[in-house]
Amino acid sequence: MKPKLTLPILAALLCLPGHAQPADGTDRLLLPAAAPMRTEGLAERPNVLLIMADDLNVALGSYLESTPAPHYAGVKTPNLDRLAAEGVRFDRAYVQNPLCSPSRISILSGLRPPTTGVYDNGTAPRERIGDALRLLPEHFHDQGYFTARVGKIGHNSYEHVVSWDSSNFALSREPEVRFHLPGYLPGIDLSGQRDNTWTEGSEDGMSRADVLAPLGRTGGLPLSWRATTESPRMTPDGTTATRVIQLMADHRDKPFFIGAGFHKPHQPWVGPAQFFAQHPADEVQLPETPPDDQDDLPDAAFGPHADDLDHSDRQLKQAVAAYHSMVTMTDFYVGQLLAALEVLDLAESTIVVFTSDHGFLLNEHGGLWRKRYQFEESTRVPLIVRRPDGQQAGQVVRGLVELVDLYPTLVELSHLPQPAHALEGTSFRPLLDDPGLQWKSAAFSESVLEGFHGRTLRTARYRYTEWTRMDAPVDAPENEPERELYDHQDDPFEYDNLATDPDRRALVDELPEQLHAGWQAARPDSV
Repeated sequence: MKPKLTLPILAALLCLPGHAQPADGTDRLLLPAAAPMRTEGLAERPNVLLIMADDLNVALGSYLESTPAPHYAGVKTPNLDRLAAEGVRFDRAYVQNPLCSPSRISILSGLRPPTTGVYDNGTAPRERIGDALRLLPEHFHDQGYFTARVGKIGHNSYEHVVSWDSSNFALSREPEVRFHLPGYLPGIDLSGQRDNTWTEGSEDGMSRADVLAPLGRTGGLPLSWRATTESPRMTPDGTTATRVIQLMADHRDKPFFIGAGFHKPHQPWVGPAQFFAQHPADEVQLPETPPDDQDDLPDAAFGPHADDLDHSDRQLKQAVAAYHSMVTMTDFYVGQLLAALEVLDLAESTIVVFTSDHGFLLNEHGGLWRKRYQFEESTRVPLIVRRPDGQQAGQVVRGLVELVDLYPTLVELSHLPQPAHALEGTSFRPLLDDPGLQWKSAAFSESVLEGFHGRTLRTARYRYTEWTRMDAPVDAPENEPERELYDHQDDPFEYDNLATDPDRRALVDELPEQLHAGWQAARPDSV
């Protein structure tokens, strides 16, 4: 009988940051303890490892050449850069709503927000689509796959709406809490500059309620970070990596679909000091927003929190550095998963997908943080796909894709039948075969913010957004939309709203028609 692959053995294995250091010798125990490797159907039924980060923009090493943001410089992501070199990197991937639950149910269902009806984190994901609809991992289960998730794949409060063969939350830093809530702040901070939540009693640790109480908030989090003394493998995401590797080892004998849901770089930015040390605050260059940037923005497009604005420049630099530290920590865990695939002889039979539920603003536009806004930084995400055959390794797709496309793409790559419900994404399998293909004419995103509904059209060159009041019909005369128009060729940071520029009148007439024609009209001619 093979020895059981225990958590202590895996913990010893996972003390290594992917391929950054030589093995410590314990990885030799991983393969002998694993289940037998299946030998049939590897090409017809490849495994799928879906790795999802939370709140991750494109501040990755492999994206820097296409993203001229000075405050992204210095980010360290060697393992994700390696994955991009071995797979296909999508340069223009967009979410359908830059908020956790709406985006994740769109990915899992293959449906867009108008169909799911989910625009916030409080709406039950199946309220409109019903319990019978088969979400992405459920469809794989129906075709004979073992399915499992660890960490955040759906939204934390709604993980139960997705059926998996195995479903586990990340472990929490708080022993009395069964799954990880992102609001917990430990009682130690070794960062160079403390945040504004550090008050008397903070040295004993702070709950989410402790953090929010002085601000009068009921949700979200203020800018907050802690550099800790904990071991990387004992963070919530560290335990997620451990569990995922054990699942891969235990289920090599049949095709699997496993979701690894990392909580970072979601706030609060809490992790081992060794990651903070790689991102000194003094080396951060803050975004340089023109002083008149906000003058031409609709009210709904700009709404910073007062407590976000109450920070010194050094604190803001530390906040950006803390975010990048969490990105580097996430990269560390991705490296462990990639290393385990090789040790377990699974690399050549597993599709690896890495992405995030949405992007993240880092003080752009004079004080915007987080997501929800219809700007490039919050709607654009990294997307890397590595196929088992290594085809088109290192290639970059410049065409527009959307995360709603993942469901049909993975179904096609895995040679599965289509699900019973009509999907609203388009398989980008052709782009994996030929990255230079002409593809969609536009990507679509939307969000509800401060009583307004924002709808965005992103073409190869332009971003066009309409904000309409939710307390009046869209077509009512008094509900004339407030508009934004940005030319990314000349203005990659979306500082100059051209919606009222008389020289762009033809565009302001053309793009709304394209926006309202919707996603069906934007599909590639070949579809």
